[in-house]
Amino acid sequence: MDAAYRQLNDQIDQATQRLLDVARVITEPDLRAPSLLPGWTRAHVLAHVARNADAMRNLLVGARSKQNRPAYASAEAREAGIETGARMNAKDLADDLAGAAMAFRTVVTQLPDDAWRFEVRMLDSVPFPAADLLTRRLVEVELHHTDLAAGYVPADWPAAFAEIELAEPMRSQREGRLKYPQPSEVPPLRAPRPPAPYKPNQRLPGSWLGTK
Repeated sequence: MDAAYRQLNDQIDQATQRLLDVARVITEPDLRAPSLLPGWTRAHVLAHVARNADAMRNLLVGARSKQNRPAYASAEAREAGIETGARMNAKDLADDLAGAAMAFRTVVTQLPDDAWRFEVRMLDSVPFPAADLLTRRLVEVELHHTDLAAGYVPADWPAAFAEIELAEPMRSQREGRLKYPQPSEVPPLRAPRPPAPYKPNQRLPGSWLGTK
């Protein structure tokens, strides 16, 4: 992995940690409340981010073997996966999100250099190099964290993300979030639920990368 890819992967790690910090303590009532995406609860948003990690991992596995592997079995399977995830309880959904993110990260860090040039596609998109999945994943995590209406707003985006050059439709999607309500205009979240207690030989609850 060259320096540019490594830098993007580091940004994904940090964005994922910020998102999981919320997912791990959000209460059940707040999880079932509407997000800023029409028709989706906060649980739907988190489930979507998890299934997106699975889809991008599928594409990278295909790139590694130089095979045209689909991101999702079908558009219907994509929707069904989100709905299934959205019905999970808060703890299971946070664990699912962390697990999917880690599986994606594992493939990223092990991908041969030549595989990054292999062309892939997301559903009906035009083909693009597998390397572009890193930017796409960063966009997914940062924008959908904003969609949660859980206190993370565009002003909280790191400068590296706020200023990164994006292709369409990602550029317009980022610009659209700039019009979101301010935190004072959104009902406040309930007090966070206590994080899972630490047990010997398990990951610390605060680190999705498994630091002990």
